[in-house]
Amino acid sequence: MQDPSIGPLAKQATSSFTEHLQRSRPELLPFNQTLPAGAAPAAPHATTIVAMTYAGGVLMAGDRRATMGNVIASRHIEKVFPADQYSVLGIAGTAGLAIDITRLFQVELEHYEKIEGTLLSLVGKANRLGAMIRGNLPMAMQGMAVIPLFAGFDHGSATGRLFSYDLTGGRYEEYEHHSVGSGSIFARGALKKLWRPNLSEDEAVAVAVESLYDAADDDSATGGPDPVRQLWPVVYAVNRAGHRRIPERELAAISAAIVESRAIAGREA
Repeated sequence: MQDPSIGPLAKQATSSFTEHLQRSRPELLPFNQTLPAGAAPAAPHATTIVAMTYAGGVLMAGDRRATMGNVIASRHIEKVFPADQYSVLGIAGTAGLAIDITRLFQVELEHYEKIEGTLLSLVGKANRLGAMIRGNLPMAMQGMAVIPLFAGFDHGSATGRLFSYDLTGGRYEEYEHHSVGSGSIFARGALKKLWRPNLSEDEAVAVAVESLYDAADDDSATGGPDPVRQLWPVVYAVNRAGHRRIPERELAAISAAIVESRAIAGREA
């Protein structure tokens, strides 16, 4: 027999999965929680994400380290994810909440596509993500903040575009390049020197890896390339054809070249 609850739920359905969940099962939302009074619990934090435009698309990269105070909580965490075929999302802040919000955002975009029969525009995706971050504001005020970086290919303008956010869900379009997380001040300084207009995809990957290397050099919460454990940044490129994760063999070769060039230079800083 058909479940009698299917009818009422179907009537409440909208093109927004998050809105539908808020109406029917609000307790399942990652940001609809209440923390006990007092200090926020210790939780792993994800750190540095960089993103930049290049000729024909946009690229995003993140290091692999998560920290909990002065302790390395994970050396293997992934902080950059495909949101859908033409966009990617990087996370900084409280790792567990950020990953849950990322998963919810992925379902949100897939749900919209199935209900409406078309892709949401890139700006529409960015606005939906901003609403989710705004929903997390009570948790952020208790020390459980999530700060994403969103990027994708805009078919209307045929360009890659970047969007950053604040704790209140405010959305800001960034141009050329941007970085978030504890090592962002160092990564952004490197990006200012290394980025240039009309980079090729391969050149953009090298710039991203080197900017993360610089961030790891000065920020203890950012993990650099680790040849001993064979750990490399997670890097995604997005263009008209969709998203592509850069293979680890390419990242290993780029990281080795960066280390070798700096060893030859013999510079302290």
